[in-house]
Amino acid sequence: MNGGKKRRLAAEINVVPYIDVMLVLLVIFMIPAPLLTQGVEVDLPDANTEPIAAPEEPVTLFIDARGRYFVDIGAGQDRPLSDDEVVRRIGAVLRNKPDTMILVKGDKRVAYDKVAYGMGLLQEAGARKIGFSTDPLPPRKAADALRQ
Repeated sequence: MNGGKKRRLAAEINVVPYIDVMLVLLVIFMIPAPLLTQGVEVDLPDANTEPIAAPEEPVTLFIDARGRYFVDIGAGQDRPLSDDEVVRRIGAVLRNKPDTMILVKGDKRVAYDKVAYGMGLLQEAGARKIGFSTDPLPPRKAADALRQ
């Protein structure tokens, strides 16, 4: 017949195209990732507190050093909001999920009346759970705070 030799089929998969596709996907997702992180520059005060465990991601009201309000929901997160816009956006979230935690991240250089006014806006919107966000104390300051 064929000289007695049988030809064997190679049962291997060429994975090079799959590796190429994975590398392309990796690049596609790595380039825009740093661009997606937006936020407001807020220098939080230091405090000796424990983090609050929330079952879901809280909504945050940012108050920058100039006393402007920003909310981390909806479009235009990088522009300051009027008082009415803050109440409207927070109210919309609370209508859907009334037990949503609202965090206040006020810059440590902002006047306290701006923070208190922002809390009033949150209460006007119907917020029942309001928390403050701070940075942890450096180790040396934390030890001094515990001794007092």
